[in-house]
Amino acid sequence: MTTNTPDATPAATAPDPMVEHVLVVPTLLFRELGYFQGFNAHVERYLDTLLDPLHTSFQPRSKCEEDPSYKQLIPYCLFMHDGLLFNYRRGKAGGEGRLHSKRSIGIGGHISSTDKMGGDRRYHEAMHREISEEVFLQAGFQDRCVGLINDDESPVGQVHLGIVHIFDLDSTKVLPREESILETGFAQPAQLLQELDQFETWSQICLKHLFGGR
Repeated sequence: MTTNTPDATPAATAPDPMVEHVLVVPTLLFRELGYFQGFNAHVERYLDTLLDPLHTSFQPRSKCEEDPSYKQLIPYCLFMHDGLLFNYRRGKAGGEGRLHSKRSIGIGGHISSTDKMGGDRRYHEAMHREISEEVFLQAGFQDRCVGLINDDESPVGQVHLGIVHIFDLDSTKVLPREESILETGFAQPAQLLQELDQFETWSQICLKHLFGGR
């Protein structure tokens, strides 16, 4: 089930087109809604407010990567088919150097000021744009939003807030598009849980809370 979300419009001052601007919310707002560390399945408690254009703005990504007073909102998409979970290793060609060589179960990225769709389509258009930039998704699917991730115990996590979606696919036809996505495949979540220390923190959190009974 796709979650409908409000439009997130740019701030009053138009972003410099030569600088990447990404969608953020004040970290203070997130704390007021209910701080948590790790995974939270109560999506309805957060999303309408976090994606309300009254609270969002587009800020230079280079600034926000070092400023924990903002949380960059990141769709984090998991692909599943017949109980198997898509996974891969991040190569050095990826944009986030702090995640290089880590394994991952999540596909997604920033919501950009260049995502032009209006109304409640902006968030989902940005999510599908990120997916299409990273992989060839050649399978039909149904998607559902299942939770949020916050990890203030790592430098990457301090400036990001993950919105977790599970895509239930009708086949395993997912192929890498970016050079940074290596060693792709589908595996039983139980197997990936046995290899947990190889994964980036967000993937560890999802594996434990969605598939590990925690």
